[in-house]
Amino acid sequence: MAQNLDSITQSNPVATVASPIQKDRKAEKERLKAEKAKKLAEKQAKRPVAASSKKTSASAKSEVLDKYVEQTPKGMKKVLGPLDSPYHSAYLSSVVESAWNDWWEKEGFFSPQFDSNGDTLSPGSFVIVIPPPNITGALHCGHALGTALQDLLIRWHRMRGFTTLFLPGCDHASISTQTVIENMLWRKERKTRHDLGREKFLQRALDWKNEYHGKINSVLRRLGGSFDWSREAFTMDPKLTDAVMEAFVQLHREGFIYRANRLVNWCVKLNTTISNLEVETQDLPGRTLLDVPGYDRKVEFGVLFYFKYPLQDSNESVEVATTRPETMLGDTAVAVHPEDARYKHLVGKMIKHPFLDRQIPIIADSYVDPDFGTGLVKITSAHDANDYAMATRHNLPFINILNDDGTMNHNTGKFEGHKRYDVRYSVIEELTKLKLFVKKEDNSMVIRQCAKSKDIVEPLLKPQWWMRMKDLAAPAIAAVRTGEIKIKPETAEKSYFRWLEDINDWCLSRQLWWGQQIPAYRVELDGELASDSEDRWVVARTEADARAQAEERFPGKAFKLSRDPDVLDTWFSSGLWPFATLGWPNDTHDLQHLFPTSVLESGWDILFFWMARMIMLSLRLTGKVPFREIFCHSLIRDAQGRKMSKSLGNVIDPVDVMDGITLEGLQEKLKTGNLDEKEYNRATKNQRESFPQGFPECGADALRFSLINYTTGDKIYQATKYVLGKLGTDYVPAKAIAKTGKETLSERWILHKLNSCAQEMHTFLDEREFSRSSQLVYQYWYDHFCDVYVENSKATIQDGTDEEKASALSTLYTALEGGLTMIHPFMPFLSEELWQRLPRRQGDTTPSIVRAAYPVYRQDLDDKAAVEKYELLLSCSKAIRSLLAEYGIKQGGQAFILCQNPAEYQLVESEMMQIRALATKSASSITLCESQDAAPVGSAVYTVSPTITVFLDVSERVDTAMISKANEKLTKVKDSTVKQRKLIDDITSAGKASAATRQLELAKLAAAEAEVQNLELSITQFEKLTIRNNT
Repeated sequence: MAQNLDSITQSNPVATVASPIQKDRKAEKERLKAEKAKKLAEKQAKRPVAASSKKTSASAKSEVLDKYVEQTPKGMKKVLGPLDSPYHSAYLSSVVESAWNDWWEKEGFFSPQFDSNGDTLSPGSFVIVIPPPNITGALHCGHALGTALQDLLIRWHRMRGFTTLFLPGCDHASISTQTVIENMLWRKERKTRHDLGREKFLQRALDWKNEYHGKINSVLRRLGGSFDWSREAFTMDPKLTDAVMEAFVQLHREGFIYRANRLVNWCVKLNTTISNLEVETQDLPGRTLLDVPGYDRKVEFGVLFYFKYPLQDSNESVEVATTRPETMLGDTAVAVHPEDARYKHLVGKMIKHPFLDRQIPIIADSYVDPDFGTGLVKITSAHDANDYAMATRHNLPFINILNDDGTMNHNTGKFEGHKRYDVRYSVIEELTKLKLFVKKEDNSMVIRQCAKSKDIVEPLLKPQWWMRMKDLAAPAIAAVRTGEIKIKPETAEKSYFRWLEDINDWCLSRQLWWGQQIPAYRVELDGELASDSEDRWVVARTEADARAQAEERFPGKAFKLSRDPDVLDTWFSSGLWPFATLGWPNDTHDLQHLFPTSVLESGWDILFFWMARMIMLSLRLTGKVPFREIFCHSLIRDAQGRKMSKSLGNVIDPVDVMDGITLEGLQEKLKTGNLDEKEYNRATKNQRESFPQGFPECGADALRFSLINYTTGDKIYQATKYVLGKLGTDYVPAKAIAKTGKETLSERWILHKLNSCAQEMHTFLDEREFSRSSQLVYQYWYDHFCDVYVENSKATIQDGTDEEKASALSTLYTALEGGLTMIHPFMPFLSEELWQRLPRRQGDTTPSIVRAAYPVYRQDLDDKAAVEKYELLLSCSKAIRSLLAEYGIKQGGQAFILCQNPAEYQLVESEMMQIRALATKSASSITLCESQDAAPVGSAVYTVSPTITVFLDVSERVDTAMISKANEKLTKVKDSTVKQRKLIDDITSAGKASAATRQLELAKLAAAEAEVQNLELSITQFEKLTIRNNT
């Protein structure tokens, strides 16, 4: 899993796979574990393994288990198999994660809990409405990351007694879904949507929706999302359709929605208007050939074409320059700067168009840059935003030259019917024939492309429905400035303000069939020409309401009503999501008690598409903010740094990671996708390079945790299995956690660690420090509980008194119970599977860990003195392990602990059994001494503290080569120390680093300085031995 996910990059530590901090801290430990792993593998080879394992060692004569079949009836509480059975003796995600979700749902554990009066529980409510995934296809790991983070917050709040709701749903995604279906229709049947007709095409879309809606929900359940499925929503279901109609009618009535003939962004490939947010820009340094959909050859961009316009009734001409020569067919003027002395005499004269029966005036406008091109600018008023503004100022006509399909229309004379970029070259040829073409030269420029189709966007004049945004943006800005809504991280907040402060009106119309059809009707009066003026349109919830309005507006006149065939921009319906899903416009119980929602967690890339629009619409339509907080997580990208996109074929299906899949299986799935041949070839190549072995099975828990901080469930499973074995079947834990006062030092230490971890977990999760929270719970489980306390307890349970054994078992239970509840929001299946095996405390009737209480800080468990003492012992054992590993001693190692402080000497002496238990069996003897003379000359040295030093006898291994090697290493470590010190000075003086980052870098420096000291002392010892041997 780690190897595969390493090829997915992120710009933020929220979903890092394995942090450098962990790697540095565990490098030495992992080497030692390798030997244990080898022995464990040998043991495991003697027992059956799961059939889902992709490879089995040829030398291991293991019996492969059949695929696990869950015996628990669907919806019933899971029947747990014995831990010594083949399927339960080791951690198998497919076994652990089966059956639980069906039972959770049936029992209603995910439904919000209210008190007897119908009010929220005393801690309050915590609500997240899922950012609805598009029904365009299967989910990818970006969705898995979002689900993991959102469900983490939901489960954490539920365990703290909040009324919680995690509301699921899907988005109809008009453009994306219609494009996918149209492409598939053409590829399989060679038909267009027009061949089917609107009704049959919509039925195809519904069939698609039903298929992928089911798949999406299945994956969300598989991921362990604790959704209340009884409240599931879809952006085109009847409830949300009513909300969309109501919102459009209300906003139109209030003057925010209006109809106007304005320039839009037209995508020829998709044959629809798109918003500014769906337009991407690309900088071209000069002449560049680009692929454009619908053209067999590449099209030339980044070129400035110069040609002449002949003056009317004159032999003179004027020279203009353009990057789009085909648009000269729609020119309505040539403009000069009014102060440009070269052309002042031309203002007011007329140009004769060389191809059309059209005269073009020369006008003066201060917008013209005299230094660009020739200083004369051709004005294509209906196909350029700047030209449109100038034409409006000068009352120029607006001549559209394009059909919707990108061909030239009737206004272009002999070029009618030809494709726009073919005409680009045809116009140049014709100008050349007329000796009007001058030259072309490289020109850096920015082109605008449709984000979905990669087609070149055409500015086009079209009558559409628009929304005025300035007055809606002002309250949305205020809501964030006043802190009513918090946006994290801070960079996202700055971007939010920038966009809203410079917002433009929003074009709502889309020329599609799949989506929410606009509730507007054109009134066509008998005997009069059809008009698109705004007074001929009525906006109404139903056709009957529209007819009543038309009759009132045109009394006594006969008319027909024609509903606008366009649909609304998907983001309009999505903008109502937080309140429409809870019942708006009806005043429902959910809307009264669960709105505003709590957190909107999503990728930063839709901050403007969706989040800002939700805030604006909610404030206007409900008078409330839609949520109290926005958390923008980073984006999962592929090895090339690209976002995951179905159109690129680089998405990773979370099911493939959870269940495992071969490379062949991954590539087979690409064939069923919607990729063109070029992207398909690129995607297959990337898969072969990034995932040559496919993915091994890892399960939902491991995927969830890995997207936040890499780990698997095996060690947790084995540690719990060990504790259960020691507790026995008759063990009854105390009614509540309480110290007896007879706990050993190690027990006091682990209880303190549990307590402090719980305290910090609440802090980190409150601050949305997801990566740090996952590192913290990982550290508790792996570094404290499994590696230290479980190992430490073995000696007590085996050799201690009855009282000591009972105390150790009680502490083991408490530490395990707390660890499972603490990790439950991260790994719900594993924690439930193991928690259900634990005996319950007296009087505890909690049915599921889902409803168990999350650990909280308790002052009586705080024990810093025990931590200080015990961690001194841990440092001693760590020093011994480190020296044994450094010098490759696997058995018979002789270690010495020098304690120069009497109190520390007494502590180490009294706890020597614990040090031996943690120092590995490679150390056959550990001697405590008060004088350095007791340690043999030629010992390797590890400084634990100013008063404690650990020695390891390596005298038989010392030679000149070892001394030389140690000196080389010392030089490298000293260099690293110098660089680390400079780094700290730089970030401190520049103020670039947070306190946490600086603390981390200081810790690295301290570790490097300690290593320098250890090496210097070791080299001194080696040299003493060499001198002694040579005398």
